Amino acid sequence: MKNIVLSVAVIIAIGFTSCKSETKKETKTITKEVITEIASTDLAFGVRGNCVMCKKTIEKAATSVEGVVSASWDVAKKNAIVSFDDSKTNAMEIHNAIAEAGYDTEKMAGNKEAYKNLPGCCQYDHEMLMSQLEE
Repeated sequence: MKNIVLSVAVIIAIGFTSCKSETKKETKTITKEVITEIASTDLAFGVRGNCVMCKKTIEKAATSVEGVVSASWDVAKKNAIVSFDDSKTNAMEIHNAIAEAGYDTEKMAGNKEAYKNLPGCCQYDHEMLMSQLEE
């Protein structure tokens, strides 16, 4: 009989313990998302180059300019599209950065020393057309 009473007491104690864990308060974390929209200017212009390595170098040069949000150079069209914050930079700074990397743009000739240091596959014809449109 003692065993039955003891067993019932243990079951009741376990029941109270499990009830306590069920009544815990849940805390919710609320996160606010803040979206800051930057007004950007899009600029498209020709840049001479040959290959995927050129693409990487041209895009890296353009995005190194403070205020440039994105840059993409099309190998086939020889055309760059750059988005930038015009309160932080301007078109000529972007042209200059690409030219300093050794690439001719529509507005600037590439740095001759930088051009000489480009890999052989990146040494483009200085007379090639830029900003070619698809036909």
